Amino acid sequence: MSEVETVRVQEIPEGATIVDVREDYEWEAGHVDGAVHVPLNTLPLRFEELDPDEDLYIICRTGGRSWQAAQWLVGQGYSALNVAGGMDQWFEAGKPIVAEGSNAPRIL
Repeated sequence: MSEVETVRVQEIPEGATIVDVREDYEWEAGHVDGAVHVPLNTLPLRFEELDPDEDLYIICRTGGRSWQAAQWLVGQGYSALNVAGGMDQWFEAGKPIVAEGSNAPRIL
């Protein structure tokens, strides 16, 4: 089994690649501006879209799906870190989020 490092929202460096593995409806409601959206169930089909040579910060709502995704990516030779607490913690930390369309961003 692969070892996955878990990091706090505050430890994500500026300009880091954030991969959001939540479902489409969650992403549309609110996400990190500039994040890459790869729903967990599509990860085995789309992981090659990600750069294996950079640290990938994997986020979901609370940290469960992102831990699964990070573990799987590490097993494929990627550098993937799980974001503890997910979007809930991102929002709690006062970090900005954006939404699709004209709706106010929120975390589902």
